[in-house]
Amino acid sequence: MIRPFATISLAALSLALAAEARAQTQPDDFDDIVVTAQRENATQIVNGGSAGVLGDKPAEDLPFAIRSYDETLILNQQPQTLGDVLENDPTIRLSYGFGNAAELFVIRGFALFGDDIGLNGLYGVTPRQLVAPELLGSVQVLNGASAFLNGAAPGGSGLGGNVNLILKRAEASDVTRATASYEQKSRFGGSVDVSRRFGTNGEWGVRVNAAYRDGETAVDRESRRTAVIGGAIDYDGGPFRAALDLAWQNIRIDRLRPKVTIASAAVPAVPEADANYAQDFTYTELRDLFGTLSLEYDVADNAMLYAKAGARDGREDGIYGNITVNDAATGAANGNALFVPRTDNNEAVEAGIRVKLGRAVTHEFNFGANASWQVNRNAYDFRYGPGFAGFATNLYDPAQVPLPSSTLVGGDLDDPFPIARTRLFSAFASDTMGLWEDRILLTGGLRLQRIDVESYSYFSGDLDTEYREDAVTPVAGLVVKPIARLSLYANRIEALQQGPVAPLDPNLVTNPGAVLAPRRSVQYELGGKLQVGTVFLGLAAYTIERPGEGIQDDGSFGYLYDQRHRGLEFTVNGQLAPGLRLIGGAAYTDAELIGGNQVAGVPEWTANADVEWDLAFVPGVTLTGRVIHTGEQWVDPANTLKLDSWTRFDAGARYVLAAADVPLTLRLSVENVANERYWASAFDSFSSALLQGGPRTVKASITAGF
Repeated sequence: MIRPFATISLAALSLALAAEARAQTQPDDFDDIVVTAQRENATQIVNGGSAGVLGDKPAEDLPFAIRSYDETLILNQQPQTLGDVLENDPTIRLSYGFGNAAELFVIRGFALFGDDIGLNGLYGVTPRQLVAPELLGSVQVLNGASAFLNGAAPGGSGLGGNVNLILKRAEASDVTRATASYEQKSRFGGSVDVSRRFGTNGEWGVRVNAAYRDGETAVDRESRRTAVIGGAIDYDGGPFRAALDLAWQNIRIDRLRPKVTIASAAVPAVPEADANYAQDFTYTELRDLFGTLSLEYDVADNAMLYAKAGARDGREDGIYGNITVNDAATGAANGNALFVPRTDNNEAVEAGIRVKLGRAVTHEFNFGANASWQVNRNAYDFRYGPGFAGFATNLYDPAQVPLPSSTLVGGDLDDPFPIARTRLFSAFASDTMGLWEDRILLTGGLRLQRIDVESYSYFSGDLDTEYREDAVTPVAGLVVKPIARLSLYANRIEALQQGPVAPLDPNLVTNPGAVLAPRRSVQYELGGKLQVGTVFLGLAAYTIERPGEGIQDDGSFGYLYDQRHRGLEFTVNGQLAPGLRLIGGAAYTDAELIGGNQVAGVPEWTANADVEWDLAFVPGVTLTGRVIHTGEQWVDPANTLKLDSWTRFDAGARYVLAAADVPLTLRLSVENVANERYWASAFDSFSSALLQGGPRTVKASITAGF
């Protein structure tokens, strides 16, 4: 308990030293620097973003719900992962993969895996488990099915929404920024970010940013190390534009607190907020090199050709741990381990033309195609010990044991061979017709999609299953702007998705690793967007239907039933009053198995409110606060176990000052101020498993902008 207070004391000392530097600065210079820096540091949302083949659009021109969390939010909130950024979104909740740190996001009651997060508009290029936020200039969220806009997601997820990451590029003005950071308990780090534009008219841009963090987190014994570097070169020479983005990251996590599988007749009480039931031998190490090349050429004032390509070379190694609670009252549990070496080699391309014609009635045509190729090589080594019995442990008093012996090995652990090859191809055509000076926008489109998947035996390397399926998936969207700043919309969109993959654990299913055939789904949505002064409001109602997967009566993994998800979403962001900003909203989700139960892990209600207040009577000071609420959720498909709702409070402040004409920004934040113990999520693709919410965590940083 000493370290958080020591951190706060250090921050207070920094403030005092900075105040002394302020006294040495001319008052007029100080006021100008502080006001400018505080305004530039204001956290905000951009209402709009990349809508795939439709291009970059403001939210009011799209028949979909879209918003973008920009670089200021990432810098101010000091997130450690992409999940920390998306915690700001009232329509998204976070969970993890099986035993490892792979973040997955629940949007409209459906999973979005890291494999299916876009990067500069391309699938398959993003690191699949974790992404370092320091690399990102924007995080764009599009709610609802986006198969027409982006094509089928290669991992088969993302039906409820899409996330697209934009890597940092050179800005209009120069950036030279250095940051030192601290995270409780002993995780220290630093980052640098440099951006310049060159040429007669600033047509060349270069940006380089790098970061390093290492140390123990607020969860007992858990440590994380992150090293990243990103670079971008772009050219804007009038009709021709090009950009090359490259990034490398290496992330290692030791003793990650795992999810908790439930095999008991009740939900166990939540352990202490900072408790860790991980085994000391568990770790995850992720190494990724990835990037994109984008080209655009204006063949005329109303026509643009574009092409982009991306690739990722990824490697993962880890010994993952799992704990299964058998007695909720005592916490008695079994544990096991799984060693997985994995490599991924992915490529993606897209090319098209966008043409706008007409005056009284306008048409914006989009034609193009995209493709992606993915090769996954991996192997597994289940370490349960003799007879798949696992080792004895306890949720509340975990026993540390040696790494169990191998029980079942699949693939070549030393040199994994291909386990899956995925190829996706699609061609698209659309027309957005504008009437009444584009106050009515009607979009219609078709995408021909083809999915080719080959899966190979872990034991022989021979081709095990193969399927090829294609379909034409249409989209129809309508936007009506009856008055200024009001936009009403509707859409109907279909999707073809790669089928889900069965879990590897033979204790769970009789067909481990099997890939199910592709599935189709359909979404209907109605909504509205309203700009009131500087406040942007969004409201959406939707229904989505698709086949659902699960464990069948014979123990195999397959399609069981249809799922129907219906809901309402409300979002709000903007400046409520001078110096007072809000990012927030609420969502209601009714996710049910048709003719059956509610979908496990999908809370009925979620709500967020992020508030920033610039204190007019204390120049340079901004107070911050956040509330995150998640309602009750079922733990198991049979709907016999339920998690309580939970609410988390965060608080913080930042202070902008000038030292020798250099603006400094000091930040101090506390997440989970009350140190609440809670089960954050029960969402899991394979079993009834719980993710515990994080403990009270103090973060501090200081940024100098030169």
